Amino acid sequence: MATITKDMTIAQAISVDQSIIPVLLDIGMHCLGCPSAQAETLEEAAMVHGLDPEDLMERIQAELGE
Repeated sequence: MATITKDMTIAQAISVDQSIIPVLLDIGMHCLGCPSAQAETLEEAAMVHGLDPEDLMERIQAELGE
């Protein structure tokens, strides 16, 4: 299985593992299919939503059991 990194776009991360969708929705990323999701990295999206990118990655890793 590929690893999800903060440098991936939202769309890339979802294509790797769709089980991260609930994590993204829980933190307010409701526009998962919008054009921003195609270009914005998880790190950028976290910052736009007022989150620490490392906290987001910890949540994603917990969801994936990593």
